[in-house]
Amino acid sequence: MNVRTKFKCKQDKVAVRGTLREIYLIFVPDELNGPLPPACSWTSERKRCCSHESRIKLFYEASDRGVWSLGSRLVLKDRGPMGFPTREVQTTQFVQEKTSITVPTIVDSWEEDGHTLILMKRIPGESLHSAWPKLSTAEKENIAQQTAESLLQLRDLHSDRIQVFGGRPVYACFLFPGSNGYGYPHGPFATDDELWGEMERCLDKDVPEAARIRLRSRMPPATPYTFTHGDLTDQHHGIIDWELSGYYPVWWEYAYTSVPDSDEDKEWKALLRRYLPDHSAAREFWLDYYWLCRDLGNERAAGFIEKTKKGALEREG
Repeated sequence: MNVRTKFKCKQDKVAVRGTLREIYLIFVPDELNGPLPPACSWTSERKRCCSHESRIKLFYEASDRGVWSLGSRLVLKDRGPMGFPTREVQTTQFVQEKTSITVPTIVDSWEEDGHTLILMKRIPGESLHSAWPKLSTAEKENIAQQTAESLLQLRDLHSDRIQVFGGRPVYACFLFPGSNGYGYPHGPFATDDELWGEMERCLDKDVPEAARIRLRSRMPPATPYTFTHGDLTDQHHGIIDWELSGYYPVWWEYAYTSVPDSDEDKEWKALLRRYLPDHSAAREFWLDYYWLCRDLGNERAAGFIEKTKKGALEREG
């Protein structure tokens, strides 16, 4: 998927374009008046006064977060104060100690002016997102199988609660899709009833009581609460971005493959599901639940409510 965003400035216009995972800064001078965005610190005056070509590039940004490549060997993640508290450093080191999964090596991390900065070594190799169109069907299948085999190592890591590393709440806006957004904490939860209590709060207020009861009856057991990456996308050469990882329902890694961010990612996750432990019933439950939270006019949500009503009428008859 290609994106093109323009930041308006007084002296320069900065155009950002490329794929969602490969974003390049292109400077277009002399159209507008004013400072460049603070992340750049690169003015048209500086550009005119030297021939420097930076090896430092912003290649991913979302909300108040940015990820910078520092040459070809290092990556700097900058999380702003608006985001949720991150345990990415501790989680990454935990995975490194407990499994043989290739993860980024943490070089340093620190807090500064409300920001969390994490310096890590870049894992060599081309991202799966950029390589995907060039891969054969057999190569795609092989990568999905290898990734699933790596993730199986996480299946042996359990907790008595749904929580992130250090006993803190989880931040999972798709497990709780009707909540206050990406940065809202949930839990910890020690029982499936506690989990359902929080999930039910996210349902649309107009979901009938009978539909709520039927939906709860279809929720598979969430135990054992299992260490889960929780944000797998079309990536390759190591598994990165452990900031959302923690102990979740045993079926959550499988169900979350229903959340693609592009056509390529959708294809990738469908392949990955073939090799993960099967939790098809949980995926069907979650898809019903998701639309009952987000849009009662959606075909799936409306169908669930209608089927519940028909079942009630048949029992009465």
